[in-house]
Amino acid sequence: MKLLHFADAHIDMTNYGRHDPVSGLPLRVLDFLKSLDTIVDTAIERKVDLVIFAGDAYKDRSPAPTFQREWGRRIMKLSQAKIPTLLLVGNHDISPSIGRAHALQEFKTLNVPFVKVLDAPQLLTPEDLWGLPLQVIAMPWVARSGLMAATGETDSTQAFSRIEENIGDLISGWIEESDPALPIVLTAHASIEGAKFGGERLVMLGNDLVLTGSLVKNPKLSYVAMGHIHKPQDVNEGHQPPVIYPGSIERVDFGEAKEDRFFVVADVEKGRDTEVEWIQLTGVRRFIDRRAVLKSSENVTETLKAALPSPKEMPEAIIRLVVEYPREWDALIDESALRKYTAEAFEFHFVKRPQIESRVRIDEGQVVSSLSPLDLLGQYFDASKVSNADELKALAQEIITEDSQDS
Repeated sequence: MKLLHFADAHIDMTNYGRHDPVSGLPLRVLDFLKSLDTIVDTAIERKVDLVIFAGDAYKDRSPAPTFQREWGRRIMKLSQAKIPTLLLVGNHDISPSIGRAHALQEFKTLNVPFVKVLDAPQLLTPEDLWGLPLQVIAMPWVARSGLMAATGETDSTQAFSRIEENIGDLISGWIEESDPALPIVLTAHASIEGAKFGGERLVMLGNDLVLTGSLVKNPKLSYVAMGHIHKPQDVNEGHQPPVIYPGSIERVDFGEAKEDRFFVVADVEKGRDTEVEWIQLTGVRRFIDRRAVLKSSENVTETLKAALPSPKEMPEAIIRLVVEYPREWDALIDESALRKYTAEAFEFHFVKRPQIESRVRIDEGQVVSSLSPLDLLGQYFDASKVSNADELKALAQEIITEDSQDS
């Protein structure tokens, strides 16, 4: 049986760039939709037996109708091709409030052919999977409010601890009661002990549900289709079953700048090791992250230009330059010249981090308690090289005097 597994689509990421004048959609949304189109087309061309989406269709828990339309078009394409598709609900798809519909609700409400929404823990048998000779254990994201209500806990940490134990027992029980003649696939939107996160976690919301390594590496499982962590990885690399995070389908932030993007096609057969094919998504938007430390006040702009990528690398890339420098050199930085230099980039982020060269230190033999507030403030002004220190000291003296008189 051939399974296609992807996760963390986040198609409504609009935090960078401009809008497309033809479609009216943000250009970054088109980046994500391009990758999604590649995944859907591959599923159809290869005639896979099952598509598993492991959660987080969106970034926003209440996506705009336009983004829902674009996601729906791609899922309907799978439905019309009669490819069974499982949509697991992730933390970005579900409202933290009990009773509110999740972002994938319409596919369940309308009973879309060959599409099943997994919004509750469950064991799916062939009867639930359009007759496929397969069993699927589904573990969607569990919202904090749901945990609190289910466990009766008032402390979220204790609620998560209890629910993790219950989930472990639940999954283990389903594995034991499943048909030993059929392969078992576990799909979950959660973290796993020992999994590696990317450099940044801007889209990671809420407390993580953490599954134990021993639970997901159970040899009775044939494949584990994970979502939630954006760093592509096999948490059980070199062993069976494969425990796969395919990662996000497009780079979300600078923490993913050096990572390629993937989805996975797995050949699953009872009695045989599962074979995994990592398929790289090409044409993914480049993120270039650079840092610089100014050590001289001479030729500051040229120094910063040298820290940036070459002009050949800039077109259509999202670039960030983080610069550290002594605070008194702030006026030497020509930001407009840098933005002109990076005009061919898709977007340029300039992050200035002025530094104070030295910490305030009192003279040897002195103790803080022996100094007046005005003396301490004067030492701070001297260490910080404040230009109008005398004026500020005079103002401070007035405030201290008035406060003393009021007392």
